[in-house]
Amino acid sequence: MRKQHGGGQDADRAVVIKKYANRRLYNTESSSYITLEHLAQMTRDGREFRVVDAKTDEDITHNVLTQIIMEEESRGQTMLPVSFLRQLIALYGDSMQSMVPAYLEASMDSFRRNQEQFRTAVEGAFAGSPFAEIAKRNMQMFEAAASAFKAGKPPFTAAPPAAATAAGKDGEIAALKAELASLREKVEKLDG
Repeated sequence: MRKQHGGGQDADRAVVIKKYANRRLYNTESSSYITLEHLAQMTRDGREFRVVDAKTDEDITHNVLTQIIMEEESRGQTMLPVSFLRQLIALYGDSMQSMVPAYLEASMDSFRRNQEQFRTAVEGAFAGSPFAEIAKRNMQMFEAAASAFKAGKPPFTAAPPAAATAAGKDGEIAALKAELASLREKVEKLDG
């Protein structure tokens, strides 16, 4: 995801959202009024936007993003532990305050890269083997569970159809047996 602030090309391509005195948000790209939830979804989708005060044209993106975080946190899906918030508040006015934004941004970028590397590694580790399909399905289930958890929904609400599960398991078992036989053969060659 690109930076939300700053100049250059990202700022030029950013959708301008105007915030009016009555607290309404107007998307100049779609010519429609939107909510904070729309802005949260735009953020999740990686869409660049800039929120400006409709009267003064002042950039208030930071304030609106903070407001979105506060609303998300108030829904019970807290991501920011109290100890982290206390440490962050304690840094206001500290000599290190100016370094905190760059540090947090670098930490989040690193977290996002690690998440993508993990996903790629899991997919690549089993490529070309009978385990590939199992790993792919496990990764899809993990991502679905994480998304459901993030959305506040229980991740496992319905079981897959029994016939599909049984057929899939038979195929998986056969694939695992074939892989096991292949591995035994390789081990025997190494021992012999």
